[in-house]
Amino acid sequence: MMSASLTTIAVLGLAALLDYGVGDPWGWPHPVQALGWVIACWRDWTFRWLKSAIAQRISGMVLTIVLVAGSAIASWVAFGAIARLSPLLSAGLQVILLASCFAGRSLREAAAEVLKPLAAEDLPAARRALSRYVGRDTDQLSALEIQRAVLETVTENSTDGVLAPLFYAGLGVLLGLGPVPLAIAYKAASTLDSMVGYRRPPYTNLGWFPARSEDVWTWLPCRLVVLTIALFSGQPRQVWQICCRDAPADPSPNAGWSEAAYAAALGVQVGGDNVYQGQIVSKPLLGDPQRSLDATVIQQALQLTRIAFLLWLAVIAGLLLALGH
Repeated sequence: MMSASLTTIAVLGLAALLDYGVGDPWGWPHPVQALGWVIACWRDWTFRWLKSAIAQRISGMVLTIVLVAGSAIASWVAFGAIARLSPLLSAGLQVILLASCFAGRSLREAAAEVLKPLAAEDLPAARRALSRYVGRDTDQLSALEIQRAVLETVTENSTDGVLAPLFYAGLGVLLGLGPVPLAIAYKAASTLDSMVGYRRPPYTNLGWFPARSEDVWTWLPCRLVVLTIALFSGQPRQVWQICCRDAPADPSPNAGWSEAAYAAALGVQVGGDNVYQGQIVSKPLLGDPQRSLDATVIQQALQLTRIAFLLWLAVIAGLLLALGH
């Protein structure tokens, strides 16, 4: 049992190192590509053949259940079968697939891609780079608005893309499923939300269940992120109070909490007016503007995410050793 625990800890640690050092090289195969292909095919079929609102809602429910549960079951069965042939091969493949579920390096690189031209005062290049990562219109954004957009993206995706997958990897291990099945299931739920989970047409009905499903999956890890960031801020009571004051006003049950926690810990304010397809959308203000928002603040947010990731990794390893899983 102890040997199995050490093997699992090694898989988690090596996956974290692989994500930190290599990330997702451009052009390499990625599970999100396969998930995205399935979602796109199902979406196109639904819009072509199902015209009523209820039929599209049912289609979204079926898609979510099949893709999320199917991802978990398929990976669990596959790695179990491979382990019977070669435990080492199974562990190696788990490292690769689990690393692809983490997005720490991708998040850092995305922020750097925008901040580099911004530091050179090349606003057009910074706006073009930002447009690849956010849904808002970027062609008229000022330098400060670009920095706010980057910080909001970093703080929201630190939960969705980095810490929540680690949470589900750890939960899967503690439940005896291994680190991959629940992590890849969460990735499927997150990919569904990013592709079809919109309130605007034509996704209003198809995306209804995928969006709410992702909200449920993210709810617990998001609150744990808030508590972790509050702990590292040195002012946990103040951070929690600001989150309770500001986050409920955000339409998302999770994004507002994640963004508010980082904003409170860093002493900055995010939110405000954004433009989507020419329409102004006002988001609630999160945090207090105790300091100006700049590239240093964004780097500090990324550093908080790295520290939180390492803490969670250590906690999972400690639980595995203590329980002898």
